[in-house]
Amino acid sequence: MASISPTNTRVSTLMQSETLLRSLQLTQSKLFDVQNQISTGKSINTPSQDASKVSAINFLRQSLASREQWDENLQQALGTLNNVDQALGDATDILIEAQSIAASQIGVGSDTDTRATQAEVIDAQLEGLLSIANRQFNDLSLFGGNNGTADGGPVFVEFLGGIRYIGGDQSLQADVGSLDAQTFNSNGLAAFGALSARVQSDVDLLPAATADTRLRNIDGAQFQGVTPGSALVTVNGTAVPVDLSTADTLGDVATRINAAIDGISPGAGSLTVAGDGFSLTAAGGNTVTIAEIGTGRTVADLGIALSATGSSVAGPSVNRRLDPTTQLADLGAGVDFASGLTITQGETTKTADFSGATTIQDLQNIVSDLGLGVRLEINDEGSGLDLISEVSGIVMSVGENGGTTAQDLGITTLGLTTQLGDFRDGLGIEPVAGEDDITLNLIDGTSFGVNLDGATTVDDVINAINTAATGAGLTPGVDLVVALNSTGNGLVFTDNTTGAETFSIEDVGLSLVASQLGINGDAGAGNTITSSNRAGVKVDSVFTHLIDLRNSLRDDSTSGITLAGSRVQDGVDRVVQARAKVGVDGARIEQQQERSADLEIAEKTMLSELRDADLTEVISRYALLQTQLQASLQVGAQNLQLNLLNFLR
Repeated sequence: MASISPTNTRVSTLMQSETLLRSLQLTQSKLFDVQNQISTGKSINTPSQDASKVSAINFLRQSLASREQWDENLQQALGTLNNVDQALGDATDILIEAQSIAASQIGVGSDTDTRATQAEVIDAQLEGLLSIANRQFNDLSLFGGNNGTADGGPVFVEFLGGIRYIGGDQSLQADVGSLDAQTFNSNGLAAFGALSARVQSDVDLLPAATADTRLRNIDGAQFQGVTPGSALVTVNGTAVPVDLSTADTLGDVATRINAAIDGISPGAGSLTVAGDGFSLTAAGGNTVTIAEIGTGRTVADLGIALSATGSSVAGPSVNRRLDPTTQLADLGAGVDFASGLTITQGETTKTADFSGATTIQDLQNIVSDLGLGVRLEINDEGSGLDLISEVSGIVMSVGENGGTTAQDLGITTLGLTTQLGDFRDGLGIEPVAGEDDITLNLIDGTSFGVNLDGATTVDDVINAINTAATGAGLTPGVDLVVALNSTGNGLVFTDNTTGAETFSIEDVGLSLVASQLGINGDAGAGNTITSSNRAGVKVDSVFTHLIDLRNSLRDDSTSGITLAGSRVQDGVDRVVQARAKVGVDGARIEQQQERSADLEIAEKTMLSELRDADLTEVISRYALLQTQLQASLQVGAQNLQLNLLNFLR
């Protein structure tokens, strides 16, 4: 039987030395890591030690750094709101005192001299309220909203005999680490009612859609905007998807759809922007269809869910909104921009010349440049324009400059649709039920009364007068012409009859409607009567109410004092409501501070658990590694004795 040779198990010296070296390097590396942990107190000092832990640590460190800024924002916000609360409390005290003065000057015991004295008191209160409204905290306007002055100056300033607000209509907000930004000041509109709101357009300007119209400026065919997505274009049975998710304009949509059509069958059809939406045309003998892909809604939003066979099919309106870049030439409603507007602010009247304007932004700039404290804004629906007065205490009116611009834009303060309830600063007119309210006496001796029961607009008044004139045997529009003033504001009555009498308009009996409408008067030797401005606009603010109360006291007007006093109470209510909101915001901030403190403790605890080393365990491991290193060195010294006898063994 053959013998089996034993396996050669000799390990070379080189292999032994390399194995020992690797062991020593590994042990020394671990010792180095442990030494770093002991010296830094951190369990991880390089990302390679534990990538997942390092990621969590970095996230927590970033969160703590952000929280530091959030906490600073919270502290700033709370300090600001506390000052706003104090200011509104001081404003409330002033208004309550003013209301008390108004009440004391109505009825028995009031006289001209006393009222004149109290007018000076109200004047001082007005100055005090102005000072409160311009208070600051840390160089931040308490009531400047999101548009405080860049130089930290006042946001309420004396202007054209009134008080102008040059701040914003939204409050400032700060990132405090919550889902919603936190409001941390107030604004003149919320606190004091510093901007007017009545001259709101009742005319839809219907801007046409163009290839340059941006998708963000349309409400879409479903009034839900446009959802980014794709469309499926089919030509004669062959379908291809079209990505519309990055389209910016209506023209982009048409270009991409047309590229798909031409890619299938050149010249088979096209999608164009036409009118107020899209139009799909299929050339003779071709069928082109645009549809949704799956559950998408992009095609429906754009109004291009269309199919055409050898014809053109128009889609629904994309409902374009006005924006500052809208071209005036694109407006669907015919507007006389050549004439312009006449705007009166207090005692100052200026003309807004729109003859050179080409965009909505041009109109806005022209109005702003008049320097009247008036601005033109696009309404919330994006369908028309509103005229906003920034000046409290004086009357603003908007009329024509020889044309129909104000009426066409729907921003005249006295037009056919003006509500009679807007006359006399919102008091309206007071017809006597069942009785004539106005008497018109004409040059030819004709006299007739007009009953305005049920009338609600200026147009109703004109119709009632024309109806009564017809009943008196006159021909409206010929014998008697009633029309809007072509220059400025008001109604113009023209008596074309002949005779020896005088043309006049009077109140009847107990009714004061002619005076309330501002149409009462006597033409004298002429034949026209132009109404006075009784439908102007005043900013419904606490400053307006105090100014009106002061002026009524000076004028010794009991009715004016009564009205101003009641409106001061409205101002008190507004300020109290604004203060309540500030209180709610302050409470939210305090709660957020508590939550932030709790979260900071939790995050620091988690960070410590992930990052900080357990020194007892680390020192024990260090001692063990030292022992391991020493043992490795001893074993290596024995195994690597380099003499001939050791090699032969």
